Amino acid sequence: MRAAALLLLALAAACRAPAQGPYSPTAEDRPRDTVRAERLSKEAADLIYSNPARAEELLRAALSADLFFGPAHNNLGVVYLGNDKLYEAAHEFEWARKLMPGHPDPRLNLAITLDRAGQEDEALAAYTAALEVWPGHIGAIQGLASLSIRALREEPRLEEWLVRVALEGESEAWREWAREWRARGGR
Repeated sequence: MRAAALLLLALAAACRAPAQGPYSPTAEDRPRDTVRAERLSKEAADLIYSNPARAEELLRAALSADLFFGPAHNNLGVVYLGNDKLYEAAHEFEWARKLMPGHPDPRLNLAITLDRAGQEDEALAAYTAALEVWPGHIGAIQGLASLSIRALREEPRLEEWLVRVALEGESEAWREWAREWRARGGR
Protein backbone atom coordinates (compact mmCIF):
# COMPACT_ATOMS: atom_id res chain seq x y z
CA MET A 1 0.00 0.00 0.00
CA ARG A 2 2.79 2.38 0.93
CA ALA A 3 4.61 1.58 -2.35
CA ALA A 4 1.47 2.41 -4.35
CA ALA A 5 1.11 5.73 -2.55
CA LEU A 6 4.76 6.59 -3.27
CA LEU A 7 4.29 5.65 -6.93
CA LEU A 8 1.23 7.93 -7.20
CA LEU A 9 3.14 10.75 -5.51
CA ALA A 10 6.06 10.31 -7.94
CA LEU A 11 3.72 10.29 -10.94
CA ALA A 12 1.97 13.44 -9.74
CA ALA A 13 5.31 15.21 -9.33
CA ALA A 14 6.39 14.12 -12.80
CA CYS A 15 3.18 15.46 -14.30
CA ARG A 16 3.86 18.86 -12.76
CA ALA A 17 7.48 18.98 -13.94
CA PRO A 18 7.91 21.66 -16.59
CA ALA A 19 8.55 20.43 -20.12
CA GLN A 20 11.83 21.43 -21.69
CA GLY A 21 12.58 22.63 -25.21
CA PRO A 22 11.75 25.61 -27.38
CA TYR A 23 8.15 24.52 -28.05
CA SER A 24 7.30 23.57 -24.49
CA PRO A 25 4.22 24.97 -22.72
CA THR A 26 6.48 26.99 -20.45
CA ALA A 27 8.33 28.57 -23.38
CA GLU A 28 6.06 31.62 -23.21
CA ASP A 29 7.27 32.21 -19.66
CA ARG A 30 10.86 32.69 -20.83
CA PRO A 31 12.08 36.20 -21.58
CA ARG A 32 11.96 37.06 -25.29
CA ASP A 33 15.03 38.41 -27.01
CA THR A 34 13.50 39.63 -30.27
CA VAL A 35 16.57 41.63 -31.25
CA ARG A 36 18.75 38.51 -31.09
CA ALA A 37 16.09 36.46 -32.90
CA GLU A 38 15.93 39.04 -35.68
CA ARG A 39 19.72 39.19 -36.05
CA LEU A 40 20.03 35.39 -36.20
CA SER A 41 17.12 35.09 -38.59
CA LYS A 42 18.64 37.65 -40.98
CA GLU A 43 21.97 35.85 -40.85
CA ALA A 44 20.21 32.56 -41.60
CA ALA A 45 18.25 34.07 -44.50
CA ASP A 46 21.54 34.76 -46.28
CA LEU A 47 22.49 31.07 -45.93
CA ILE A 48 19.20 29.28 -46.66
CA TYR A 49 20.22 28.20 -50.17
CA SER A 50 24.01 28.10 -49.84
CA ASN A 51 24.28 26.39 -46.43
CA PRO A 52 20.87 25.14 -45.27
CA ALA A 53 22.29 23.15 -42.35
CA ARG A 54 23.88 26.27 -40.85
CA ALA A 55 20.75 28.28 -41.61
CA GLU A 56 18.69 25.72 -39.68
CA GLU A 57 21.06 25.99 -36.69
CA LEU A 58 20.75 29.77 -36.69
CA LEU A 59 16.97 29.66 -37.01
CA ARG A 60 16.66 27.23 -34.13
CA ALA A 61 18.82 29.59 -32.06
CA ALA A 62 16.59 32.49 -33.13
CA LEU A 63 13.51 30.58 -31.98
CA SER A 64 15.21 29.77 -28.70
CA ALA A 65 15.71 33.50 -28.25
CA ASP A 66 12.10 34.29 -29.19
CA LEU A 67 9.71 31.46 -29.93
CA PHE A 68 7.16 33.96 -31.25
CA PHE A 69 9.38 35.51 -33.95
CA GLY A 70 7.37 34.74 -37.09
CA PRO A 71 10.07 35.33 -39.73
CA ALA A 72 12.27 32.66 -38.12
CA HIS A 73 9.42 30.14 -38.34
CA ASN A 74 8.83 31.11 -41.97
CA ASN A 75 12.52 30.78 -42.86
CA LEU A 76 12.83 27.46 -41.01
CA GLY A 77 9.88 26.27 -43.09
CA VAL A 78 11.78 27.30 -46.24
CA VAL A 79 14.77 25.22 -45.09
CA TYR A 80 12.50 22.23 -44.48
CA LEU A 81 10.77 22.71 -47.83
CA GLY A 82 14.16 22.74 -49.55
CA ASN A 83 14.92 19.40 -47.88
CA ASP A 84 11.51 17.96 -48.90
CA LYS A 85 10.40 17.76 -45.26
CA LEU A 86 6.89 18.81 -46.21
CA TYR A 87 5.18 18.04 -42.90
CA GLU A 88 7.76 20.01 -40.92
CA ALA A 89 7.65 22.87 -43.45
CA ALA A 90 3.86 23.09 -43.24
CA HIS A 91 4.05 23.14 -39.44
CA GLU A 92 6.51 26.06 -39.45
CA PHE A 93 4.48 27.98 -42.06
CA GLU A 94 1.38 27.55 -39.89
CA TRP A 95 3.28 29.03 -36.94
CA ALA A 96 4.49 31.91 -39.11
CA ARG A 97 1.00 32.48 -40.54
CA LYS A 98 -0.43 32.89 -37.05
CA LEU A 99 2.40 35.15 -35.93
CA MET A 100 2.41 37.27 -39.11
CA PRO A 101 -1.29 37.81 -39.84
CA GLY A 102 -0.77 40.62 -42.35
CA HIS A 103 2.06 39.04 -44.35
CA PRO A 104 1.50 36.89 -47.47
CA ASP A 105 4.78 34.94 -47.41
CA PRO A 106 3.83 32.24 -44.86
CA ARG A 107 0.56 31.66 -46.73
CA LEU A 108 2.33 31.49 -50.09
CA ASN A 109 4.97 29.13 -48.70
CA LEU A 110 2.28 26.95 -47.14
CA ALA A 111 0.47 26.87 -50.51
CA ILE A 112 3.67 25.79 -52.27
CA THR A 113 4.19 23.06 -49.67
CA LEU A 114 0.61 21.81 -49.97
CA ASP A 115 0.85 21.93 -53.77
CA ARG A 116 4.03 19.88 -53.68
CA ALA A 117 2.30 17.39 -51.36
CA GLY A 118 -0.54 16.98 -53.86
CA GLN A 119 -3.11 18.71 -51.63
CA GLU A 120 -4.68 20.74 -54.45
CA ASP A 121 -7.76 22.09 -52.66
CA GLU A 122 -5.77 23.13 -49.60
CA ALA A 123 -3.08 24.70 -51.80
CA LEU A 124 -5.68 26.72 -53.71
CA ALA A 125 -7.12 27.94 -50.41
CA ALA A 126 -3.67 28.96 -49.16
CA TYR A 127 -2.82 30.79 -52.42
CA THR A 128 -6.16 32.58 -52.14
CA ALA A 129 -5.43 33.48 -48.51
CA ALA A 130 -2.13 35.04 -49.61
CA LEU A 131 -4.05 37.18 -52.11
CA GLU A 132 -6.55 38.19 -49.43
CA VAL A 133 -3.72 39.48 -47.27
CA TRP A 134 -1.87 41.10 -50.16
CA PRO A 135 -4.10 41.64 -53.22
CA GLY A 136 -2.15 41.33 -56.44
CA HIS A 137 0.74 39.34 -54.91
CA ILE A 138 2.43 38.00 -58.03
CA GLY A 139 3.77 34.83 -56.38
CA ALA A 140 0.26 33.85 -55.30
CA ILE A 141 -1.12 34.64 -58.75
CA GLN A 142 1.59 32.51 -60.37
CA GLY A 143 0.76 29.64 -58.02
CA LEU A 144 -2.98 29.91 -58.63
CA ALA A 145 -2.56 30.02 -62.41
CA SER A 146 -0.10 27.13 -62.49
CA LEU A 147 -2.14 24.91 -60.17
CA SER A 148 -5.37 25.68 -62.02
CA ILE A 149 -3.79 24.60 -65.31
CA ARG A 150 -2.13 21.48 -63.88
CA ALA A 151 -5.30 20.41 -62.04
CA LEU A 152 -7.43 21.09 -65.14
CA ARG A 153 -9.71 23.35 -63.11
CA GLU A 154 -12.13 25.69 -64.79
CA GLU A 155 -11.09 29.05 -63.39
CA PRO A 156 -12.82 32.19 -64.68
CA ARG A 157 -9.88 34.39 -63.58
CA LEU A 158 -7.23 32.29 -65.35
CA GLU A 159 -6.89 34.59 -68.35
CA GLU A 160 -6.55 37.60 -66.04
CA TRP A 161 -3.88 35.80 -64.02
CA LEU A 162 -1.96 34.77 -67.13
CA VAL A 163 -1.93 38.37 -68.36
CA ARG A 164 -0.58 39.55 -65.00
CA VAL A 165 2.11 36.87 -64.93
CA ALA A 166 3.08 37.56 -68.56
CA LEU A 167 3.62 41.22 -67.66
CA GLU A 168 4.82 41.09 -64.05
CA GLY A 169 6.05 37.53 -63.41
CA GLU A 170 8.89 37.10 -60.92
CA SER A 171 11.27 35.92 -63.65
CA GLU A 172 11.55 35.75 -67.40
CA ALA A 173 10.79 32.02 -67.15
CA TRP A 174 7.44 32.79 -65.47
CA ARG A 175 6.64 35.52 -67.99
CA GLU A 176 7.42 33.20 -70.90
CA TRP A 177 5.38 30.39 -69.31
CA ALA A 178 2.34 32.70 -69.07
CA ARG A 179 2.74 33.90 -72.66
CA GLU A 180 2.84 30.30 -73.88
CA TRP A 181 -0.30 29.34 -71.94
CA ARG A 182 -2.11 32.45 -73.16
CA ALA A 183 -1.25 31.45 -76.73
CA ARG A 184 -2.80 28.02 -76.03
CA GLY A 185 -5.95 29.62 -74.69
CA GLY A 186 -5.14 28.67 -71.09
CA ARG A 187 -5.25 24.93 -71.76
